[in-house]
Amino acid sequence: MPTVLSQSPAQKREEDLEKKLKEIKLKGVENRYAELAKKFGLPFSTLKGIPIDTDALNMLDEETARKAGLAVLYKTESKLIVAILDPENTQTKETLESLKSRELNPTVLITTPDILSSVWQRYKIIKQKVFRIGAIEVNEEELEQLQEQIKDISDLKNKLQTISVTKLLEILIAGALKTKASDIHFEPEQANTRLRYRLDGILHDITNIDTDYYQKILNRVKVLSKMKLNIHDSPQDGRFTIKQKTVDIEVRVSMIPSEFGETIVMRLLDPRVIKVSLQNLGFRKDLLEIIEKELTKKTGAIMVSGPTGAGKTTTLYAFVHHLNEPGTKIITIEDPIEYHVKNISQTQVNPKKDYTFANGLRSIVRQDPDIILVGEIRDIETAEIALHASLTGHLVLSTIHTNSAAGVIPRLIDLGIRPQIIAPAINITLAQRLIRKLCNNCKKLAKVTPLELNKIKTVLNSLKDRMTLPELNNSLNVYSPGKCSECNHSGYRDRIGIFEAFIVSKNTESLILSSPPISAIEEMAIKEGMVTLIQDAYLKLINGITSIEEIERTV
Repeated sequence: MPTVLSQSPAQKREEDLEKKLKEIKLKGVENRYAELAKKFGLPFSTLKGIPIDTDALNMLDEETARKAGLAVLYKTESKLIVAILDPENTQTKETLESLKSRELNPTVLITTPDILSSVWQRYKIIKQKVFRIGAIEVNEEELEQLQEQIKDISDLKNKLQTISVTKLLEILIAGALKTKASDIHFEPEQANTRLRYRLDGILHDITNIDTDYYQKILNRVKVLSKMKLNIHDSPQDGRFTIKQKTVDIEVRVSMIPSEFGETIVMRLLDPRVIKVSLQNLGFRKDLLEIIEKELTKKTGAIMVSGPTGAGKTTTLYAFVHHLNEPGTKIITIEDPIEYHVKNISQTQVNPKKDYTFANGLRSIVRQDPDIILVGEIRDIETAEIALHASLTGHLVLSTIHTNSAAGVIPRLIDLGIRPQIIAPAINITLAQRLIRKLCNNCKKLAKVTPLELNKIKTVLNSLKDRMTLPELNNSLNVYSPGKCSECNHSGYRDRIGIFEAFIVSKNTESLILSSPPISAIEEMAIKEGMVTLIQDAYLKLINGITSIEEIERTV
């Protein structure tokens, strides 16, 4: 049997003496800081019995709190308790002033370094809790219950009147997920903070939030997004994850200073959005056949154009899902990676490490891919490498900012690409916009007015010989928006793409070599059968998908 060593009487006396000396030393420190407190007319506390609120502690990040020698212990709408070490410390004074500048009136008490250090230890607990998975800790069942209680925006507004402050962020996220909002906007104003959701591309007012409530939301979002809590006058970016049973929603957060406080925009990146099939993007049957044929090609470039928010990324990912097969190697370079796709290699631009679109693309070509997705072509270097890759055995998918499909060619020439490279490298260019779909539950059928009929005829008359169209006369009926709870009384639900496609044929290839203007390319493309964006929109109108008002707003 192992020998059990017992403590000798001498060792026990030594330990008791050390313990006693420690207590005396601690008492001496407490007395010294109690005297300091008395000198400045401030209370002294060992913090026993004082609750420490982690939301209050998070008003300052750990680095700032330690440098300033203080900690925010407790906060209500009218009360703020701050523990400090030295009232004369310059950084302590500056930090207290910064709290006052946020219209907070701190009650200050003095404590000892050991006690303050034990308070700072709580930052580690917070970090472990929040940053362990970089995800918001929303109870799954609770989030589902909240979503069940919200049928539309009016339900959300009512719910916000009764919800507690601690549950405010959860209910706002639940409401956004339920209503399929793409973005949550917090906009501080003089009296309060305006909350808006972007639904189907349009911003909707939801409610106003008290300044104190918003401050708690702001701090929590900063912690979740790994932003600095003490920075209020510079832009910050971050992201976190909302974990659900069936899907993880990435939230990209942007924060900028404004006149009355920090403005937050949270973009909800739902991976289910980019799992849209080619058939559901909004391609007409004839255009879908063209796209599917182009995607079977092993080389060449497919360029998607349009303004920000036109759905270009969704279209590219739909192409990737269509092409994503076991025998195919797909590599992407994106800025940033918004959606994660299984079985493909995704890389993200990182200028700090010299991993730009151009440098990354050079490396990707050496990885022997079959298909390369370039998030966006912004400069001549990236454009040259992408187009050369399309000429040397790769199918290249990318986006570029232009207003039309034909405009891609002059845009590339403007960047400095020679027409001799553009003409053989590009297979097809697409231009697209997103247009709201009428709510099937409340849309109303009505005869067109003479003015509306004239617009429709002007746009669609040239297609009569190529497509089966209804009679474009006074008997024509089109749909207009109604109002119901299913569409949040907007008359619209979800969005669909409208497209135009410019195919590089032998004739257009010869034209490109002459560095033509957009008008010449468009004229040739229309002559060869291109259906324009506006024509595609009006075809969706006469098919009952959208309204004249929506076409005029979008196109």
